[in-house]
Amino acid sequence: MAKKKRKTPLLIRWIWRTIIVLIAIVIAGLLIPQNLQMPVVGANHGDYNHNTFWHQGWGRSVVHKGVDVFAKKGTVVKSSTIGIVLSTTHLGRGGKTILILGPKWRLHYYAHLDKITTHPLALVGHKTQIGTVGNTGNAASIPAHLHYSIYTLIPYPWRIDNEPMGYLKMYYLNPIDYF
Repeated sequence: MAKKKRKTPLLIRWIWRTIIVLIAIVIAGLLIPQNLQMPVVGANHGDYNHNTFWHQGWGRSVVHKGVDVFAKKGTVVKSSTIGIVLSTTHLGRGGKTILILGPKWRLHYYAHLDKITTHPLALVGHKTQIGTVGNTGNAASIPAHLHYSIYTLIPYPWRIDNEPMGYLKMYYLNPIDYF
């Protein structure tokens, strides 16, 4: 007598297909090259302090988790990488900000903008203007600049150290290393 072949329930097949698609999306995100570029048009190595990443004594945030690129107010800011705009908003300390999800599952944060020229869910590239340099938020009393930081959604635990808030270094990458 032949055995009856049991059918896999529809819900279980759907769950497995969904898991496979999600794994494929994660892997694809890791394989896309990021090729970071300086986001402030015309800026060079002399327009930022190379020692400000993780600089201590930075007010309420304790350490500075990015780089400040100084430029004339209104200077064009372009996306440093390809990606999708997740948020354009006005945050207290960050002022006018943009958050972009880029390759390698990294979030690119642009703060203190004077103007925002993009919108949520926009696809951006290296040539896409996303805003202009400003001094909004807690930067109102200092010269215009762009605060730029990179946050990885996939932690790098080997980067943890004994500095203040050193455990967060597994999430924050030094943008200066990529310029």
